[in-house]
Amino acid sequence: MKNETYNELAEIYKNKTQWKDKIDFVGSCLNSENTKVKGKAIWILGEMGFTLGVLVKPYVKDIADFLTSEDDLLRERALNALGRIGRNDFSLIEPYFESIFPLSKDSNEKVRIAFIWACENIVTNYPELFESKMNYFAVLLNDSADRVRIEAPEIFRVLGKRKPEYVKKYIPKLYELSEHDIEKVVRIHALGAIKASGFQKEV
Repeated sequence: MKNETYNELAEIYKNKTQWKDKIDFVGSCLNSENTKVKGKAIWILGEMGFTLGVLVKPYVKDIADFLTSEDDLLRERALNALGRIGRNDFSLIEPYFESIFPLSKDSNEKVRIAFIWACENIVTNYPELFESKMNYFAVLLNDSADRVRIEAPEIFRVLGKRKPEYVKKYIPKLYELSEHDIEKVVRIHALGAIKASGFQKEV
């Protein structure tokens, strides 16, 4: 039988009209001894932060603390949440922004994917923050895990629409992936990133 608190969190997630009234309850679940409950609470706070912004501020530090958790799920969810909150209001996660980048090398591929996904969210509204961060994403284009390589070109696509000059240096690599990667979706996503940037192969 599923944990009752977990079930309650699931119901809260479905009913956005009660989110404002439930922030503190969800925040209290960050202290649960049940990892799945904590993971669910982190996820919901991220979605609340995307919608409600500053109202989740009291819990942002607690979420960021999970970036160094020994539990893979909690690191993954912390990244997800910070990405969503940061997309709404970067100032809320600014003190923890640099702390997300070491997770680009996390041993767990789901965490590496969450790193990319979090950055995609932040990039959407704050692309200028990533001018000096491109090498983190370039490394992930060569990741050993297919699922990571599938997601990695997407950050170049999102950035390419907003700051194509950040992507220009990596167009040859994206072309290489679009033509030669063994995974079809990687090839498709790499080509999508190139098209979004507006650059041709000869850059």
